[in-house]
Amino acid sequence: MTSPLTAVGGTPFTAPLATPLPKEATYQGDIARGSPTARVRLVQEWLSLYGIRTSVDGDYGGATSAAVKLFQTRNVLPVTGIVDRATFDRLVAPMLAALHTIAPPPGATLGAMTVAYARQHLAQKPREVGGENMGPWVRLYMDGNQGAEWLWCSGFATFCQRQAATTLGVQVPVARTFSCDDMARGAKRAACFVAGCPDFRAITPGSLFLVRKTADDWQHIGIVTSAERDAFHTIEGNTNDDGSREGYEVCERVRAYDGKDFVVVH
Repeated sequence: MTSPLTAVGGTPFTAPLATPLPKEATYQGDIARGSPTARVRLVQEWLSLYGIRTSVDGDYGGATSAAVKLFQTRNVLPVTGIVDRATFDRLVAPMLAALHTIAPPPGATLGAMTVAYARQHLAQKPREVGGENMGPWVRLYMDGNQGAEWLWCSGFATFCQRQAATTLGVQVPVARTFSCDDMARGAKRAACFVAGCPDFRAITPGSLFLVRKTADDWQHIGIVTSAERDAFHTIEGNTNDDGSREGYEVCERVRAYDGKDFVVVH
């Protein structure tokens, strides 16, 4: 599908999407005082993601109107305090940019394209907003779900992998899941599970890493972008600069092999 929205930086374009834009991120009419609470919350979430902090409470009051005006001013839009189509499209532009299709180079693999999509998402700085495991990015990765119980590391990793598979017209080795344990069990059934790291050269870009808690329990997952003898590089969601399994953003990290298993993707 294509969508005539606005790219980051303000340049209009019609981009093919590797994954359909969520309904909430499509224009459904102006948003102003008296608009449905869910639509107002969405505006407040995106304003906060842009650094224009206002309460995410679903109430389109004076503070939200002022925040919208500031966003419109910064983006050279008519300053009305009302979220019209142009303002809405600019608000959600980072999500469109994360979802547009990457043209695969000749010989592209599922792993390489998974990394490419992960980098495309990383560039848009996805993060939580409005509470623990809350906000439009979490809902995107978790198929509309959000809240404290919805840890989204696997949602992010498998979302990027699904974009890659859709682009290449291939199957993923393990079905998309929000559970680290289910991912490990599925990888074992598919014979693509690597316990520990006997040889770093076996860990290909686009493989998934699993943080092992016990022999049959895993607590975090992310995407391997490259592997070296003593460490590997990642892009991962629901983490932070400290590498927490319950963080708030998508970020890059460098991790040691201790306590890690892998789902190898080629």
